[in-house]
Amino acid sequence: MLLAVDMGNTNVVFALFEDGEIRTRWRIATDPRRTGDEYAVWLIQLMQIEKIEPAVITQMIVSTVVPRARHNLEVLGQKYFGVTPIFAGEGVAEWDFPIDVDQPRSLGADRALNALAAHAKHDGDLIVVDFGTATTFDVVDFRGAYKGGIIAPGINLSLEALVSQTAKLPRVAIDAPHTSSVVGRNTEDQMMIGLFWGYVAMMEGLIARLRAEIGRPAKVVATGGLAILFDQKTEIFDAVDADLTLEGLALLAERTNAR
Repeated sequence: MLLAVDMGNTNVVFALFEDGEIRTRWRIATDPRRTGDEYAVWLIQLMQIEKIEPAVITQMIVSTVVPRARHNLEVLGQKYFGVTPIFAGEGVAEWDFPIDVDQPRSLGADRALNALAAHAKHDGDLIVVDFGTATTFDVVDFRGAYKGGIIAPGINLSLEALVSQTAKLPRVAIDAPHTSSVVGRNTEDQMMIGLFWGYVAMMEGLIARLRAEIGRPAKVVATGGLAILFDQKTEIFDAVDADLTLEGLALLAERTNAR
């Protein structure tokens, strides 16, 4: 089996792939101080609950935007699973598609993986929206080349900034407002309207501008934890795929093996 690890700024997702399909996945908070031994205690216990033996892992691929955690993940793979992890975008797992931007090396592995997986699953020009700590908008042309994109504050970051920098505003949960009205009748409703509908307006506006600049029909593919929530209240997405980054890791591992 393939162990795919997607480490973002907020969470790390570990997923086991069997015959190209996700068999199971687990999530843990990102902490660059967490050692390989600590990962192993947590992960192997969860595998045992699923009746999965460590010996079934024959390959490990990692995407990380947290460089300090790299060594600990290498220790996890080598010490507990007997495999040396490959890292997305490096060495034998180098990208095999054009990255047409000013600084190709600055592109985050998660965004490149989203571009890789989205192009493999969808035809034509694409705009990939990923809801993470930041919300990213990535443009992939019909040939599969990465053309650039946009980085915006994630909605949770926006909420955190609002609450931490004001004395009286309460912390609210990220959710769709209960009514379609944008005239809030109390403080909590007004915050929800500003956060949720403000974010929808930002997405719709940026996507309209991207489509106009691309100049050809472009399909919008959304991924990340909040994609499903926003998909319920806007028609801007053509497809929602919560596992796009993980699917990109599996595809990259498959291509690496074939080289």
